[in-house]
Amino acid sequence: MTERLTVAVVGHTNAGKTSLLRTLARRRNFGEVSDRPGTTRHVEALELAGDAGARLRLLDTPGLEDPIGLLDALGPLRPDMTPPQRIRAFLATRAAEEAFEQEAKVLRALLDADAALFVIDVREPVLPKFRCEVEILAACGRPVLPVLNFVRDAGAREAQWSALLADFALHAQVRFDAVAPFDGGERQLYDSLRTLLPAREQPLRALAAFVERERAARDEAGLRLVADTLLALAALRRTLERDELADARRKAAALDAFRAEALERARRAVRELLDLHAFARGDAALAMLPWLDGRWAADLFHPETLRDAGVRFGKGAAIGAGIGLAADAAMAGLSLGAATALGATLGGAISQGFGTLGRRIADAMQGRESLSLEDALILVVAQRLLGLHAALRARGHAAQDRIDLDANAVPMDRLQALPRAWQPARAHPEWAEGDSPRREAARRELLARLRALG
Repeated sequence: MTERLTVAVVGHTNAGKTSLLRTLARRRNFGEVSDRPGTTRHVEALELAGDAGARLRLLDTPGLEDPIGLLDALGPLRPDMTPPQRIRAFLATRAAEEAFEQEAKVLRALLDADAALFVIDVREPVLPKFRCEVEILAACGRPVLPVLNFVRDAGAREAQWSALLADFALHAQVRFDAVAPFDGGERQLYDSLRTLLPAREQPLRALAAFVERERAARDEAGLRLVADTLLALAALRRTLERDELADARRKAAALDAFRAEALERARRAVRELLDLHAFARGDAALAMLPWLDGRWAADLFHPETLRDAGVRFGKGAAIGAGIGLAADAAMAGLSLGAATALGATLGGAISQGFGTLGRRIADAMQGRESLSLEDALILVVAQRLLGLHAALRARGHAAQDRIDLDANAVPMDRLQALPRAWQPARAHPEWAEGDSPRREAARRELLARLRALG
């Protein structure tokens, strides 16, 4: 049986109400987020579905722009009135239609709701107008759950706000950050609502369970995407025939095409991670990622990038120019950088598996050479994709700043177990495109190692 709760999201102007809703719904296009005051002018509804038919209707309301004037307009509480009756009497006046039109929208939404999330920007000083705001909301007679927003900010005044709320008997509070949500922050919010609404415990519990299951499914889907990409890159191979090797221009074209294919597969993984986490592909906040603005070609294949990866990873990594060949001489005259000749050493090829080396030597005897990606390069891709996945997991859908990949990067020495898991792909170039039971087994092994990274 479907059971729906209605919760009004209220608070002063620019407190982050729409930002909170975007994060809860994972919809970065809901409403408008801006530093301008009064951005939300109308009540907008957002509905979330959970298990067992549970539904939560969230109402995004305008900001309370003049709580001091509004409290004065409400007038004194008459002996024959309850506080909510005083609010309803005010809503029948001309002032509610004119001077306090925006505030009236908030009060009507709250009176029609089961409860309210009172969003507070704790970066704001506790001013007299905010005390009036708390008094007005408490007068509506609905359970109110304060949400202390932006608590991660260095200028947060969390203690002062908690003290004010306690003075109005609002002791149950939720710490939140709509830009960088806490792990488990949504669950705590639903748990706190259950405390305020004991009669609605079951639907709220169902919503919390649904949110947690969706989060776990997203995490697993992201790791599967990374594993598939790494296997595809390890399987990627292009064989150059004798006539191509004899023509410097054709050799260069083959190299460029191979490199472009590798880059496109990595870019595709980035796009799919953004889609998975419900972020826009063209999000300007992600412009720092080099593969999104055209810099990755220079970054990923640059000798310094791979040399640094190899040094940090240790002797287990194949350290080369990123595209391996059975012998450097096969691509003489081509280079990826001023100091590094194109192609890996035989030692690098051996590190990718004896079977692969044997195939390459056989090809060489017939005048052919094969291009493939070195482990060092695939490790760089792994580090970038895992860092992006971690950053998106911790990112609120109201965030507008740049993702700091360095803060989320997996240290390269923790990735040392990954190359062994993708080695089987070296002998199966068909794994770059299709699937098979053996590829699935390799993916399970790689996934286990990715999960172990935490």
